[in-house]
Amino acid sequence: MTTETLKVDSAAVEVHDVHKWYGAHRVLNGVELTVRPGEVTVILGPSGSGKSTLLRVINHLEKPEVGYVSVNGEPIGVRRYGERSETGVPPAEGWGRLKELSERVILAQRSRIGFVFQNFNLFPHLTVLDNVAAAPVATGRLKKPEAQELARDLLGRVGLADRTGAYPRQLSGGQQQRVAIARALALRPGVILFDEPTSALDPELVGEVLAVIKDLATSGTTLVVVTHEIGFAREVADRVIFMDGGRIVEQGPPAEVLDHPKHERTRDFLSKVL
Repeated sequence: MTTETLKVDSAAVEVHDVHKWYGAHRVLNGVELTVRPGEVTVILGPSGSGKSTLLRVINHLEKPEVGYVSVNGEPIGVRRYGERSETGVPPAEGWGRLKELSERVILAQRSRIGFVFQNFNLFPHLTVLDNVAAAPVATGRLKKPEAQELARDLLGRVGLADRTGAYPRQLSGGQQQRVAIARALALRPGVILFDEPTSALDPELVGEVLAVIKDLATSGTTLVVVTHEIGFAREVADRVIFMDGGRIVEQGPPAEVLDHPKHERTRDFLSKVL
């Protein structure tokens, strides 16, 4: 596996004043974030701080009550009144307000944003090969033989060339997560989101998954990673973000945030996990 063979396109991500509630509970509270193309951003924070919800808002699995996200300048899941609609006709009024796009368009946008879940989310009735090939076929990007050829290539690059005919239940947790990464790569997304990709793994399996993510990081892929792996953040991240209470409390280079945190809440958190 080489950095060149794992390389995919890169994209910029912008989060614009995002607020999200679940009932009366505010999960995200005015989040502003810019991730530059090719940047590796690691998000740290205690449970319930809004980290995973932020990832789900970025690819519109969760709809924010206020604000929006854009990838390479294109709003995800919404368009402004006054911009051209799917029919090409700009609305006459309401400039500046946001309108939800159709599910068809949202799915097309989402296919350009890879997502690796903490619990793998593989299809149990499909082989490893078909799990990776499924999305390119479903989106119409590739015919099945071409998608399977791509899947074999990607599985080889994450060290699973010999497991193409296996089913998820026949794999270790680390192997399942590497399949999930290959599946995310199959659509050549502009950005890949990782939601605590090692939290469901036994400790001895964590390293094999982090090794694949490190290869992606050195290839110039735009990555946003929610994790508790402080060593990984120190080694791989271009920027570390600390969240608490639905807000970004502190951000900066790893050496700055991890070794010389400015905010008391960051210092308290790190003192318990380092």
